[in-house]
Amino acid sequence: MLENLVDEFLTHLRVGNRYSACTLESYGLDLRQFLHFLAEQGIDKPEAVDHIVLRRFLAGLKQASFAKSSITRKLACLRTFFKFLCRQGYLEENPLLGVSSPRREKRLPEFMYPEEVEAFLEMPDPSSDLGIRDRAILEVLYSSGLRLQELVALRMDDLDLSRGYLRVFGKGSKERIVPLGGAARRALLRYLREVRPALAAKANSKIGFQNNVFLNYRGTRLSGRGIQRIVSKYLRLVSIRRKISPHTFRHTFATHLLENGADLRVVQELLGHVDISSTQIYTHVTKERIRSIYLKSHPRA
Repeated sequence: MLENLVDEFLTHLRVGNRYSACTLESYGLDLRQFLHFLAEQGIDKPEAVDHIVLRRFLAGLKQASFAKSSITRKLACLRTFFKFLCRQGYLEENPLLGVSSPRREKRLPEFMYPEEVEAFLEMPDPSSDLGIRDRAILEVLYSSGLRLQELVALRMDDLDLSRGYLRVFGKGSKERIVPLGGAARRALLRYLREVRPALAAKANSKIGFQNNVFLNYRGTRLSGRGIQRIVSKYLRLVSIRRKISPHTFRHTFATHLLENGADLRVVQELLGHVDISSTQIYTHVTKERIRSIYLKSHPRA
């Protein structure tokens, strides 16, 4: 029964709330891990789950050395799931009401220095079609601070290149307009004129016209994992000994704007943050960098 309820819940998120494929995959993995735990406890009905069972599950995660951030994410998933069960009438009382979230670890986001960004952007081969496409992808990530799924979902009718703007649909399908820098605009125009038409022509006629901006070598939409592989490919070619992901470009975008005097509220709007507290973490990044430079540079630091 529980497996059927999980399937119903995920369908509700996909159809009713339009959650991204990445979020749905993450929720599915977390819930199936929870179902596996319940099966070991001999529990197969939602009404048999109480706060004691849930705390036992969380304790098992902690004992298995899961990071606090992972435990917090799994707990948030379960909260959403049990709220759904209560709304649908499968449960009368939410067993998570008496379960508190663990304190989140405060980790500063990873970002790149300007010279590292330049090295990254110079890696794609400008004489190859896929190199031209990859350069446009990296330039747009750094220029506009898009989330990975926002870049994946970017469509041709979201582009206003004459004025240098992108229309982006963020979390909860919230729309925002993001400026596109000159270098990114030039790289994107070159890709659209010289490469994308040939890629689009490769698509199977059964698939139909691909309106997404970034296409793979088969002419279909480039996936999030495809973009992650592109970033990993160029990471191996540059002398950066840290983990860099597409989201690192978003962190770098925000950090560099604030370091160069941008207003925090403006950066909040550009990133599509609902709560400014999500944006304020980047002020800590810049303060930490200033302190690091001071400690390295001052003779009596």
